[in-house]
Amino acid sequence: MPELLISSEKVCAIISMARQFDNKVEQSDPDSGSNASDDAMVDVMEDSGDDAVQHELTSYIHDLNRDEKIDLVALAMLGRGDGTLAEWTRLQEDAAVSQNNRTPALLLAMPLLSDNLEEGLSLFGLSCED
Repeated sequence: MPELLISSEKVCAIISMARQFDNKVEQSDPDSGSNASDDAMVDVMEDSGDDAVQHELTSYIHDLNRDEKIDLVALAMLGRGDGTLAEWTRLQEDAAVSQNNRTPALLLAMPLLSDNLEEGLSLFGLSCED
């Protein structure tokens, strides 16, 4: 079993934030000026472009060290099916090529990021329920 250089706790925190981010929808009422409770809290799930969850997730990923970022990207790739545990070193090498200051943007652009990370963790025998 290869060694994961990012803790499962950090991955689980990212999964939690990514789930909140993944659930955002296009704005349906961009000119809403009313109270959020009057709108049945619909605006909370809308992507306004100035999203606290996105800022928190971006900052969290940005603050990881280089090895953690590489393993996070490789883990998402593994969970997406871009390779197997036997190919973990190759996934890390591929992730290292794409690793730079744009790592948060790369990951946030990945559809189903939270699902991919969760699947990647499960392939290591880990879960966020532990």
